[in-house]
Amino acid sequence: MSQNPQTLTELLSRRCAQGGVALIDRDHPVTADELADQSMRVAQGLWDAGVREGDRVALWLPNVPAWLSCFFACARLGAIVVAVNTRFRSGEISDILNRSGAKVLIYWPGFKHIDFDGILRDARVSELKALKAIIAYGEDEQGPIQSPHEHLPIQRFADLLACEPYKKDHARAELGCLIFTTSGTTKLPKFVLHSQASMASHAAEAARAFEFDKEGACTLLTVPMCGTFGMSHALSPLAAGRLLIFIPTFEVATAAAAIERYQVTHFPATGDIVAQLRQYSKKPIPYPSVRMVTGVRAGQARLADARGILMIGIYGSSEMQAILSRQPSEATPEQREIGGGKMITQASRVRVCDTVSGKVLPHGEQGEIQFKGPSCMMGYFGNPEATQEAFTQDGYFKSGDLGYTVDDSTYVYLSRMGDVLRLSGFLVNPLEIESLLDAHDSVSVSQVVGVEGARGLIPVAFVTLKPGCTLDEETLKDHCAKQIAKFKVPHHIFAIDAFPFTPSANGNKIQKAKLREIATASLKVS
Repeated sequence: MSQNPQTLTELLSRRCAQGGVALIDRDHPVTADELADQSMRVAQGLWDAGVREGDRVALWLPNVPAWLSCFFACARLGAIVVAVNTRFRSGEISDILNRSGAKVLIYWPGFKHIDFDGILRDARVSELKALKAIIAYGEDEQGPIQSPHEHLPIQRFADLLACEPYKKDHARAELGCLIFTTSGTTKLPKFVLHSQASMASHAAEAARAFEFDKEGACTLLTVPMCGTFGMSHALSPLAAGRLLIFIPTFEVATAAAAIERYQVTHFPATGDIVAQLRQYSKKPIPYPSVRMVTGVRAGQARLADARGILMIGIYGSSEMQAILSRQPSEATPEQREIGGGKMITQASRVRVCDTVSGKVLPHGEQGEIQFKGPSCMMGYFGNPEATQEAFTQDGYFKSGDLGYTVDDSTYVYLSRMGDVLRLSGFLVNPLEIESLLDAHDSVSVSQVVGVEGARGLIPVAFVTLKPGCTLDEETLKDHCAKQIAKFKVPHHIFAIDAFPFTPSANGNKIQKAKLREIATASLKVS
C-alpha cells in the first residue's frame, strides 16, 4: 500500500479503485461504488439542509451502512460527525446536541422498538436551539412521519438517497471530521475531536498491523461505530480493501452465524463477547476461520486458546484512537492479556513520566503513560482549557493511565491513575486484589476501591457472587491474606447484585466513584 490516505474521501476513493463488495449488512452486499454513491447523495441532501464546512451532524444510529454513508458524506462537505450512542437517553442527548451545536440529527426512530421519538420529545427544548433539521432513517418506509418537536422539520433518509450525487470534495487533511464522547463517570463527557488525517492514516496503519489486509481477511463488526474501538474496526478493513460484515448490535446467534457463513477472520471483543460465542457453540473448535480477536481481559485468553480462538491484548483511547498498540500473536496467553504492547507505527511515541516532577522515567518504572503520534486527537471540541491540560509542553498526550515502558516502543498498561491506591505508603494496583478475589470459587466479579479510614486510605471490595453462593467475608479475607501483604487485604467486602456503570461504546465503564460513595456511606452507618 502506498502512502497513507490523508482524507476520508481519499480512503473511500482508494477502496472504490479496488472494486468489489465492501460490506455486507444482514446478508445484503454493498459494493464500494454503491457506498461512495450513497455518500455523495447524502452529501447533497445535507448540503440542501444547510450543512457546510465545520458544521456538526449528530449520528444516533446503530451499525448500519447508513452510518458510513453519512460519515463519508460529512467528510466530503468538511462537516463533523458527532457520534451518539444508541443507549443514550434524553438528558444525555440534550447535553450532546447543546454543547456540540449540532445542526442536523440523523436517527432511527424504530430501532429495537426503543421509543427514540419519545426520548427526543423529553429532551430539553432550550438545548436544541442549534438543531435545524431531523432526518429519520428507517427500513420500513411506509406511513407518515412526524417530528418529535414541532419546530423542527423532519425528512426521511430515503429522501437524501434520492438526491443527485454531490461530486465536489471539500475534504482536507486538517479538517475536523468526528467527535467521540468520552465516557465521563462523574463529569459531563468531553468531546474528542479527530481530523480527517488522523482517522484515515490510522485506519491504514491498523490494517497492516492487525493483518486486516491479508488475503481472505474478513472482519465482523461486533461493537458500535459510535466509539473509537468500533470505528477503527470499520475503517481499517475499508482501508485494506477487505470485506466488512455488519450486524446492527451484537447478538450471539447472529454473530456466530455470520462468522460461519462469511468465514470471518477478525473481530473486536469487549466484555464477554468471546465467552458468549464459546458457550454458544458446542464444537471443540467452533470458529476455525477466526485468525485474531482484538481485545482481551484477564483470564480470557487461555480459555479462548483451548477453543482455537486467538485473543490479542491491545490499547486505545478516544483521544489516541483504538488498537494503538498490540501484543504479539506468538506470546503466551498471560502475555497476550496484558494491556499495551508495541506501538503499531514508527511515527508514534510512548513514554512514562513521574506525575509530580514530569520527569521521563526509565524503562520499568511506573508512572503516567504519555503518547505522541499521527492518530492523536486535535483536541477537546469547545474546551480549549481541557485541551491545554491534556498535553505536555512538548506535545505529548497525558493519558491518565498508569504503566511502564519496556523499551522505546513497547509499554505495559496497568490501570487508570485515579484507580491506583496508596496503601500504607505504597502504590497498589486494585487489579492485583481483584484478581485474587475473582479466583475464589464463590466470586463472579470484583471491584476494589479506596476509602478514607481512621489511619488513611483502606481497600474495600465489592463482589458479585456466583449462583447459589452467599457472602462469607472472613473466608474471602483469609483467601487474600494467604497470598498478599496484610495492608492490601480488603478491610471490608460487600456483596452487590450489579456494579453501577456508565454506558460506553467501547465497553461499559464501572463507576468506581459511585462504589466509593456506597462504601463510605456503609462504613459510616456501621
